[in-house]
Amino acid sequence: MESPERMTELGRRLAALLRPGDLVMLTGELGAGKTTLTRGLGEGLGVRGAVTSPTFVIARVHPSLAGGPPLVHVDAYRLGGGLDEMEDLDLDVSLPDSVVVVEWGEGRVEELSDDRLHVVIHRVVGTGEGTVDGAGAEADERRTVTLTGVGERWAHADLAALTR
Repeated sequence: MESPERMTELGRRLAALLRPGDLVMLTGELGAGKTTLTRGLGEGLGVRGAVTSPTFVIARVHPSLAGGPPLVHVDAYRLGGGLDEMEDLDLDVSLPDSVVVVEWGEGRVEELSDDRLHVVIHRVVGTGEGTVDGAGAEADERRTVTLTGVGERWAHADLAALTR
């Protein structure tokens, strides 16, 4: 991914595969593009409200405007207690009817579902700050995205096609 627009587009394409009950875990350093990807998911799902980082509110619910599932966007960065604190959010209640996206969820939300999609966003470090690579993209904007499906729900999904 060479730009925020490409990350948003990936989110829109991924949204076409999502359905109620899906748990999506996003992993990546600060500024990697987790919220940008979630913004694309929200656009693709046709939800209400601007998708912004829920860091200070912990979780936001975006109802669907298109008759689809709501998007529950969670930022687990400040939750240190693991699943105990996550349980206070009642995500297990929301999960069957919603698409739940958890930033910083690795090691915190796996017990919510046997089936989940893990998205790892890695910032590519290469040509130096402020320089431009051969494709015209600034080096600090390039990302690699790895999609890993866990469980029967994702066993036959062609996730690699989304990042091409």
